[in-house]
Amino acid sequence: MPLPVLTDEQRKQALEKAAEARRKRAEIKGQLKSGKLTLRDMLSREGDDTVGKMKVSTVLESLPGVGKVRARKIMEKLDISASRRIRGLGAKQRDALLGEFAKK
Repeated sequence: MPLPVLTDEQRKQALEKAAEARRKRAEIKGQLKSGKLTLRDMLSREGDDTVGKMKVSTVLESLPGVGKVRARKIMEKLDISASRRIRGLGAKQRDALLGEFAKK
């Protein structure tokens, strides 16, 4: 299926919408990194479209002391797919994630 042809105005609106979404995600990741936002708070905001569409791996990597390798190992341990998004987490996966970081 070919992509629809957009007018210049539609393209501009789409670019602005994408830029706003990136800004929101960057702000959320910054809050996680600084500790202003906890993982529990983050997971409770899954109804928020920006949060719901974020990848779990990206969220974990934004937590203090968690890098790409540790995030990948945690996700493998908890049997969470590498492509999983916050909105797609099941209740057991959500509880397992919270339990993993409550150990600290």
